[in-house]
This record gives sequence, structure tokens and C-alpha cells, in this order.
Amino acid sequence: MIIGYARTSTTEQQAGFDAQIKELESIGCTKIFKEQVSSLATRQELDTAIEYAREGDVFVVTKLDRLARSMRDLMQIIDRLAQKHVTIRILNLGLDTKTPTGTLILNVLGSIAQFEREMMLERQRDGIAKARSDGKYRGRKPISEEIRQSILRMDAEHMKKTAIARELNIGEATVYRVLAEEKRANLSVTKK
Repeated sequence: MIIGYARTSTTEQQAGFDAQIKELESIGCTKIFKEQVSSLATRQELDTAIEYAREGDVFVVTKLDRLARSMRDLMQIIDRLAQKHVTIRILNLGLDTKTPTGTLILNVLGSIAQFEREMMLERQRDGIAKARSDGKYRGRKPISEEIRQSILRMDAEHMKKTAIARELNIGEATVYRVLAEEKRANLSVTKK
């Protein structure tokens, strides 16, 4: 069986998501697992796809970055699939792990991708440090106490996080951050 996995980080990337699914269908994937979630979040569909795979299956993604977020992550995924005797195919690289050469190239490319990401993060940190020293970077704008209280009230009313964000015209991440801060504050009070 040919199993496909498609992922984008956000729902705003719908065109890219649809393109991945179309490409996976075009090569004959009989089962496609798909999700729109950051690679840093829990990727439930990826776990489900790996569990679904059986010996002799081929696990297909359109690009390497759709599958793994780091070299360690890639190696864990490769190992989980290899233990089940499932090979990996990455379409844009023309790569297939059913050969030793394909496995070697995948490992090398994974290392290069990890290096590239670390270099990008280092440049980002350097840019932020320079902007701070120039007085141009102030960090995240703090939310008002009114917005904070509204988030807490709406959450207590069991509103969904997306609905709270939409209602208050703020990012969903802000909602989660405020709720996490509140939870930490409540835990520290109960420990005292």
C-alpha cells in the first residue's frame, strides 16, 4: 500500500495543502493522512499514519520538511517506519529508502536541513540583538488587562479558543498564552 502524508503549518496555507494532496493522489496513494498543524505541535495524523503502516508499505511525502522538523525527529520517524519494514519516498527529491543509497542520501539531506535551520535561527537572534541595541525592537506588545479578563471570562464560559480570538480580534496564540500564564499563576498560589 502507498500511504501519503500531507501537512501545512497553518490553515492559511490551503493552496499548498491542496497541492500536496493532489500530488499524493496522482502517484497512487491509496490512503492519505493530512493535517494543518505546526511541526512543533503534536502531529496526531503523522502518528496515526505511522501506526497504520504495515510491512511492505511505502510512506510518501511531497517534501522532507513536511515530514520532520529536525534531524533527531527525522531519525525517529525513519526508525519507527524501518522497524515496521516500511520504506519512505520523498517526491521532490526523487528519494526512496528501499535502497541503501536512498537511506544514505536522506540522512545527509536531513543533516543539511538541520544545519540550515540552525543557521537561520542564529541569524534571526543576531538580527533581534542588533535591533534591540538600536532601540528598534521592543518585543511583543503587552495585552491590556481588559483583554486579559475577557479571555479568562470567555474561557470560563467554555468558548472555543478560536472563537475567543475571533471575538476579541487577537491571535489564537495570545489566547493560549494568557490561559497558560493564568494557570501557572494559580499553581504557584496553591503551592504556597
